[in-house]
Amino acid sequence: MKIIKEKNNTLTFAAEISDSLANAIRRHIHRIPVLAIDEVEISKNDSPLYDETISHRLGLVPLRNEKNIGGDSEAKLKIETSEEGVIYSGKLKGSVKPVFDKIPLTVLSKDQELELNAVARVGRGYQHSKFSPGLMTYRNIFEVSIDKNAPQEILKECPSDLVGTGKTMVYDEEKIEVLESCADACKKKGKEYITLFPSNELLITIESFGQLESREIFKKSIEELKKGLAQVEKNIARA
Repeated sequence: MKIIKEKNNTLTFAAEISDSLANAIRRHIHRIPVLAIDEVEISKNDSPLYDETISHRLGLVPLRNEKNIGGDSEAKLKIETSEEGVIYSGKLKGSVKPVFDKIPLTVLSKDQELELNAVARVGRGYQHSKFSPGLMTYRNIFEVSIDKNAPQEILKECPSDLVGTGKTMVYDEEKIEVLESCADACKKKGKEYITLFPSNELLITIESFGQLESREIFKKSIEELKKGLAQVEKNIARA
């Protein structure tokens, strides 16, 4: 495994792994337990948004996954405000906190109020997207060869550091996309000045919504996959 880039809530790395296994890990991200607002009771809402709209926005606010929250446990939150202007997620007060304080929920004018109570529960992404901790994508990594005799209008679009260097492994996703387009343009001209050789590695990117770190999402997804395989093994043994 080779870390390519780790910034903010995104982790990109290269790993020698099959497409099928990568896809299984990706799918099991939606089985990681995540805390999210699941029930909202609004007692006052003078804002221009319907109760249902505010409830939907609250459900999609990422909450910090506290270690003591899990299973059937619940967390209670509330908003009581008559503050004029935009009402942000930071107004949520309770036993857990939102990951981001500046998610707009609604807006209040002078003498308007918003009062609500919410209950956050643990769920999984396959039940509802609000329980998803993040996304995972993957694509092939290529060895690339660029002939320096390729047409100039194509070469000027290609990464200059790769021209005429022989076979070079490319880990940058943006570069790979550009090279694929350049290779297609060469084929239309009847010659393969640019060749892409698929490697045994995949370029994997995990983007966190904030509840868990990207590394933690990958680790927990593998744990959930192992649990699923163990259950399949038990079911086969019973058959």
